Amino acid sequence: MRTGYALLLFFGHTFIPAASARFSLKDSYVGQNFLDGWTWDTLDDPTHGRVNYVDKEAALSSNLSYASGSKFVMRADDWNTVDSDARGRDSVRIISRNAYDEALIILDLQHMPEGCGTWPAFWSLSQQGPWPNGGEIDFIEGVNLDTQNLASLHTTPECTMPQSRLESGNPTSLECNANVNYNQGCGVSFAKPASYGSPFNAEGGGFYVIARTKQEGVRIWFWSRNEATIPDEVRNPPDESQAIEPQDSWGIPEAVFPLDNNSTCDYDSHFNAHQLVFDLTFCGDWAGSAYSTSGCGGTCEDFVNKNPQAFSKAYWEVNALRIYTANY
Repeated sequence: MRTGYALLLFFGHTFIPAASARFSLKDSYVGQNFLDGWTWDTLDDPTHGRVNYVDKEAALSSNLSYASGSKFVMRADDWNTVDSDARGRDSVRIISRNAYDEALIILDLQHMPEGCGTWPAFWSLSQQGPWPNGGEIDFIEGVNLDTQNLASLHTTPECTMPQSRLESGNPTSLECNANVNYNQGCGVSFAKPASYGSPFNAEGGGFYVIARTKQEGVRIWFWSRNEATIPDEVRNPPDESQAIEPQDSWGIPEAVFPLDNNSTCDYDSHFNAHQLVFDLTFCGDWAGSAYSTSGCGGTCEDFVNKNPQAFSKAYWEVNALRIYTANY
């Protein structure tokens, strides 16, 4: 039975609940498609990282970004030391030209940045802004030697999450308001193994699926590359001729953020169309503050400045990113 179409009998009457959204392919980014559909940001890192984001021309000429017919890679400079008066280690931050509201995102990721001092993220933010207006959703995020993924929301005031939700992950914080708790946001730490960092890469990566609707909020699933339970429609996503929707057979999501009008964070007040972002910064507000307890040696900025070889595994390798938009 397709989720959302069950008939309910109540006091002799038959009620048909509102149908769950189905999603049709809007954009597909594979290999060289990233070069035309995304912008290379060169801003000063808003999280105060030890990073120098370079433009597209510089990234391509120095192989910090490159694409084949089936792969797209973004990585850090792993050959130069960094002067103490420089902005930081060369790296890449890209943002999608298109923005998406209610959507389903399937990311087939082969490798993510790992290692001491790193702070990679795949996330989205409001195209309209200014931040945090319109919200931020972090799909993949972690620092240093973390091995479990953290998903989070960062919003304007009056947005909180319930402690108890039908999700596999574990809530780390319930207050989504970016103006409190030093912008911690409301987070969920994944429970599945190999969802982040070195264990993720050792398994050959995996699949993240994000469904975002007004009716069911934000739900995030994860499957490691070698899991037997990866749905076929996730491993082999449909093209423009077919629709897709989350199925009960996908199992319980790792993270769930309710955003309907009956929740403590309504969708329309806190979210609008989002652009997607991949980035890789170093140290900064989170990786820097957590560095001393991470098992990494020295200080974060010294490590980043003086050890280029330590960043040989600090790269994103994307097999495919597909975005499907909602229709009811």
